[in-house]
Amino acid sequence: MTAATTATTNAELFARAQAAIPGGVNSPVRAFRSVGGTPRFLVSAKGAYVTDVEGREYVDLVAGWGPAILGHADARVIEAVTDAAARGLSFGSSTPAETELAELVEARVAPVEKLRLVSTGTEATMSAIRLARGFTGRDLLVKFAGHYHGHSDGLLAEAGSGLATFALPGSAGVPADIAALTLVVPYNDLDALRAVFAEHGDRIAAVIVEAAAANMGVVPPLPGFNAALVELAHANGSLVISDEVLTGFRVSAAGWWGLESATEHAYTPDLMTFGKVIGGGMPVAALGGRAEIMQQLAPLGPVYQAGTLSGNPVAVAAGVATLRAADAAVYAHLDGAAATIAAAVSEALADEGVAHGVQRAGNLFSFAFGEEFVGTGARDYASVQRQEAYRYAPFFHAMLDAGVSLPPSVFEAWFVTAAHDEAAIDRIVAALPAAARAAASARPS
Repeated sequence: MTAATTATTNAELFARAQAAIPGGVNSPVRAFRSVGGTPRFLVSAKGAYVTDVEGREYVDLVAGWGPAILGHADARVIEAVTDAAARGLSFGSSTPAETELAELVEARVAPVEKLRLVSTGTEATMSAIRLARGFTGRDLLVKFAGHYHGHSDGLLAEAGSGLATFALPGSAGVPADIAALTLVVPYNDLDALRAVFAEHGDRIAAVIVEAAAANMGVVPPLPGFNAALVELAHANGSLVISDEVLTGFRVSAAGWWGLESATEHAYTPDLMTFGKVIGGGMPVAALGGRAEIMQQLAPLGPVYQAGTLSGNPVAVAAGVATLRAADAAVYAHLDGAAATIAAAVSEALADEGVAHGVQRAGNLFSFAFGEEFVGTGARDYASVQRQEAYRYAPFFHAMLDAGVSLPPSVFEAWFVTAAHDEAAIDRIVAALPAAARAAASARPS
């Protein structure tokens, strides 16, 4: 047994991890740099709860950053994974379940006529951009400030998620020539997008957009924004890549596209990327879209993309089981639980005089602190960055001390699961008054 497994406290494990792993973490937001304190090292999870190495249980509002839509360790998913693992962990060849997962996605999301499985959201967006460039013969990419599409070169300019937490404009190690191929536009600003197309329209391969932004806190698109974006891009011969890694199969059976397709603001993106829920907690992601574009991928076309673990049978089994179980009742429960929790948090903050806005995109939600967000919320990256972010750390730790695990950054979405029952919600609500008082007493450093 190693020293890491015999350590009995979070602090001991973090010290050990920092000696072996950069920053002690394998993804930056886990380091608690935004909120301070010692990260929790989790050893088990079940339903709406997670348990750390010290044996303390928390109501979980991270949900693995989204994929635990049914709740942690759902029996149906565990059975599917166990059965698949018993038959072999990886074959390096095609399996029947890969096709089954692709068919499930295509049945839910009409714009996806063909699907290619990969292992991570970063890989999905990177491949979609290469495909868009190969299909159009153009080089430039447009993205929106605060949108996060993974950590590949060219996508980290004014990105959200961990970069929002650390207020970094980009990343070292990205050549200037590569960064220059990405044009960054303010989110929800069609005039700015029109100006970019007016100047560079015949060189723009694609616009990539989070279907509903959820990596700078939750910032939904303005009504009709996505539809107008698609129309503008298509008028200039450019493609649209809708990134639904976070929203796909979580905010509805067909993701954010599914919600908007039922309104007067319907639109059809050319390519879409998925992750999180599609793997049910295992490393599965995908890109999909129009058949004529997708068939430019090797082996049919000249755009190369490959991966030894793409369509891994154990991971795919988790995705198939999750999508099959995520029915209308699950989505109704998610919506109800999210609305109840968001309203309770807002009421507690208001009772303590903490000015804030509730940020909602379906059942994803977050909070922006400050007078300017009351009633209207934030609409872009610049406004999100102006918020009173210093109020979140004391709020976070008060909740953690009361046994509720929140995302360790104000710039992340909150997630519920189908396992968040009345008892779990009651524990969250009971923790809120003290947390709201902590937020109210916070002062800028």
